[in-house]
Amino acid sequence: MVSTMVVVGLTIAAAGFAGHYALQAMKHVEPQLKQVLQSLPKSAFRGGFEPKITKWEAAFIVGVSPTAKKGKTGDAPRQIMLLNHPDKGGSPYIVAKINEAKDLLKRSS
Repeated sequence: MVSTMVVVGLTIAAAGFAGHYALQAMKHVEPQLKQVLQSLPKSAFRGGFEPKITKWEAAFIVGVSPTAKKGKTGDAPRQIMLLNHPDKGGSPYIVAKINEAKDLLKRSS
């Protein structure tokens, strides 16, 4: 019983020292991290879709390779559409993007 309490006490102390060390290390790393984040381009943090769909984005939405031929894209848009259909709880916006991607891939292939 006593040895268990000693082990628990030592474990808590070790965790405290480790936390203290980590906080001290973060104080030294924080300015460097801020500098790196500021040097990154702002577009690296932009989410969502491109304003005008690209072939790469269309292929990514549909789930095929950007270099895939028309025959390779085949049934992929239909399967994605079925999974994201608004009647099944999907988003109408996502369905519109899938249709846009499908049309672009048909035109460019």
